[in-house]
Amino acid sequence: MVLGSSRRPSVPTALRSALVLAAAGGLALGGLSASAAPPPPPDPQLWVDPDSSTIGHVEDLGLTGDARDDALALAGVPSATWFTGGTPREVKQDVKDVVVHAHADKAVPVLVAYNLPFRDCAQYSAGGATSLAEYTAWIDGFARGIGNKQAVVILEPDGLGIIPWYTTVEGNQEWCQPAEADPATAAAERFAMLNHAVDTLAALPGTKVYLDAGNSKWLNVGDNADRLLKAGVERADGFFLNASNYQYTENSEAYGRWISSCLALVTEVGGAVADCGNQYWNGGPANDWSGVEMSHYGRWSADATDPALSTAGVDSRYAEQLGDVRPTTSFVVDTSRNGQGPWDPATSENSYSDAEDWCNPPGRGLGLRPTLDTGEPLVDAYLWIKVPGESDGQCFRGTGGPLDPERGMVDPPAGQWFVEQADELVELAVPALG
Repeated sequence: MVLGSSRRPSVPTALRSALVLAAAGGLALGGLSASAAPPPPPDPQLWVDPDSSTIGHVEDLGLTGDARDDALALAGVPSATWFTGGTPREVKQDVKDVVVHAHADKAVPVLVAYNLPFRDCAQYSAGGATSLAEYTAWIDGFARGIGNKQAVVILEPDGLGIIPWYTTVEGNQEWCQPAEADPATAAAERFAMLNHAVDTLAALPGTKVYLDAGNSKWLNVGDNADRLLKAGVERADGFFLNASNYQYTENSEAYGRWISSCLALVTEVGGAVADCGNQYWNGGPANDWSGVEMSHYGRWSADATDPALSTAGVDSRYAEQLGDVRPTTSFVVDTSRNGQGPWDPATSENSYSDAEDWCNPPGRGLGLRPTLDTGEPLVDAYLWIKVPGESDGQCFRGTGGPLDPERGMVDPPAGQWFVEQADELVELAVPALG
């Protein structure tokens, strides 16, 4: 997982005044209002943080010219604010600072809680709390910082995709096996932490909380639904998809609908997660059960002529299984960098033992602008969870480094500003960045 920078102290007013406040206006808040919270301002928007990490990079790096223009353009679009550590008292104050300022601006902030023990399995974005007790105290501080204000909380990217010492519902032992974690308790503690976070945050009157569901190129639908249920998704507001990744929005929406359908199949119909159709074999009544593995390098749809891009088989399978039952678990999609879809390493002039296609892939573009008005029944929002322009990490693609062989340069560490990637994201945005 890629680390997003935390909010920084206020930067000079002169620099903030250069920020283009380009947030989409008139976004409907929908179900985010709560009777116990202060009345929401009319026509609230997703919040643009004038002291965001992006503005901080402009100041810290002394960006000029096109690099500065790119950063300021990106800073003018609502992006999430990441909280990645600190004491309970410190995170309470940091969160409170964001939600109070957002409320004053008649806007809703998107907050990312990213502090689980063995975060990212000690890889690019290693760190986090050191114990269950330390994490639950941190979440309690996080929640106190929100109080009765409104917020959308993205709870622990990769928190369910990468679980230490976890055995899947299919009986497979996962690769994340840190020596410092107790194999007998690590997975159970992860679920205990997430359940505590869900209950604590969902109890707040103006907060929406979403659990990690990875992306459409990762866990199969049934495995994902099983993890979500163990983490308390039935008490959360839903799940989030594609955080820090590049999968097409259409594919994320189809995948999210299938996860929601699988959850309904298990909890309302009495089916098993093994019965859930998924992206790795798309057979169903609509295609006479002649399924194939779906391709991630094209846009999925029910009427696609390419069998590897067609959702019709899985869609019809869930329709037959669910009958009159309708899936209701909603989700949000990270569209910060998926305008061009994922990078296909097969198109590269180079050959890699591990292409790390998720790590600073070349030629990507910004995706749909953040909005709470998606027009899709189960999609609560399109969000920029990953802060676009910040590096995914130093990518070696199976080589010894220090260069990223696909780019011919040393990539910045995770969370640091990547001038070249920011330029690509703006230049190749779909739709274009105004």
